[in-house]
Amino acid sequence: MGGYLQQHQLATVQERLRDQVAHALRAALIAGELRPGEVYSAPGLATDFGISATPVREAMLDLAREGLVEPVRNKGFRITEVSERDLDQYTELRAMIEVPTVGRVTRIATAAQLTELRPIADEIVTSARAHNLIGYLDADRRFHLTLLGLAGNDRLVETVGDLRKRSRLYGLTGLDERGLLVASAEEHHELLDRMLEGDDKAAEACMARHLGHVRSLWARARDEPVERRSRRTLGAARGAS
Repeated sequence: MGGYLQQHQLATVQERLRDQVAHALRAALIAGELRPGEVYSAPGLATDFGISATPVREAMLDLAREGLVEPVRNKGFRITEVSERDLDQYTELRAMIEVPTVGRVTRIATAAQLTELRPIADEIVTSARAHNLIGYLDADRRFHLTLLGLAGNDRLVETVGDLRKRSRLYGLTGLDERGLLVASAEEHHELLDRMLEGDDKAAEACMARHLGHVRSLWARARDEPVERRSRRTLGAARGAS
């Protein structure tokens, strides 16, 4: 029995580490520090994390199943390219789902449920102002998915979560350096204000504008690439994990 428990505990620790590495890699990828088209090896990334290559390789396989990377035999994993057409289609799908869902949540959610989202909106703004990209990405994800979760449809939340992963924000570091993230971050407070007022149409309009704003940030990030800083982002991600 003792041996079984030890094996179970070890497996749990390894699974948790794999999940933490996958989360950190997604954050680095979304921030544009892992560049589309480039190949990264598990041992090389493991060096950045200061861990063995096994959990990194397992995490990259998780990302491959999500379509974020593709295996390259005897070399590692290539970051998949996302075209402008892809981004437009992902944004359209998100708008089709999130805009009416925000209207519905406005009509059915309690003031207490919506107010509980205020601290997460604060985190988004605080992280944007502090240039904490990992914190920004995590808080933004929690805000949107928690808000959508109030509609009571778990599959809807999973779908939007997947779209968010696939439509990652390239060049987020550059946008941060040019001071363009704070305005987008503050829109979360505006959205909550409209929802707490019970104005479903205004909330829908706010969400539609927010998604359009995010899409314009993607375009600007591509037009104005900035210097890559992979090790800094991966190190920050490891600390956040």
